[in-house]
Amino acid sequence: MDHRAEIKEFLSSRRARISPAQAGLPAYGGNRRVKGLRREEVALLAGVSVDYYVRMERGNLSGASESVLEALARALQLDEAERDHLFTLARDADATPVRRRAAAKGLRPALQQVLDAIADAPAWIRNGRLDILAANRMSRALYASMFADPHRPPNTARFTFLDPASQEFFVDWDRAADDIAAVLRLQAGKNPHDKALSELIGELSTRSETFRTRWADHNVRFHRSGRKRLHHPVVGDLEVDFEAMEFPSDPGLAMVVYTAPAGSPTADAFALLASWAATQETVAHDKE
Repeated sequence: MDHRAEIKEFLSSRRARISPAQAGLPAYGGNRRVKGLRREEVALLAGVSVDYYVRMERGNLSGASESVLEALARALQLDEAERDHLFTLARDADATPVRRRAAAKGLRPALQQVLDAIADAPAWIRNGRLDILAANRMSRALYASMFADPHRPPNTARFTFLDPASQEFFVDWDRAADDIAAVLRLQAGKNPHDKALSELIGELSTRSETFRTRWADHNVRFHRSGRKRLHHPVVGDLEVDFEAMEFPSDPGLAMVVYTAPAGSPTADAFALLASWAATQETVAHDKE
């Protein structure tokens, strides 16, 4: 990732989405040639000189103090994920480039044991690239189409943008696609030297116009909790709550669990999914 270009495009895209009215500024003149705020308006709101802001938007955050970054985040009305991304870009601008040590490829057996202990809900462990590194029986049954892809490890982003089955599986496919592109953009800011991540982004950019469009938006987003609507070909429609929980002992890994309120239609569908998953495993075992 071109670090200076990332800073430039991120700041200019955040500036372009805010109107003077949204920033509490008078809109002088009826023919504004820029979309959103002008650079001098951002500088005014952030309490810095125009020259200093222009230097930052040209990709130079080196030496920017925490107070300046906080003021800039307020001026651009950044949310938590966007603020985190800005501070990451600034931190990397001051740091000596260091290629991070690759994470261990193996997964601790105890983590798979945790997943297997969750019998009634889909659960899996992913890294920042959205590779599925381990899964329980329920998640393999839920994401059967993704796990059917011979590419290993299975990857949620690759499934979403490259497999047509994802557009039936994710009822709100556009939202899912927006989230995934934004999560990868955030991860790219944190790990600019991650070769596997760069290769994934390159593959998606080459093969998916919809990904290229979303990547160009420079949106960043956390994906920690929320609700999703899914459609499984066997058990039908599901409305699930999801939680992503990071492992302090395994930085970069998170466990995602889908749940549903007891007695809800989705809870009933999960029971059916568990039965179907057990049947599928029996059939697979008999074929061996």
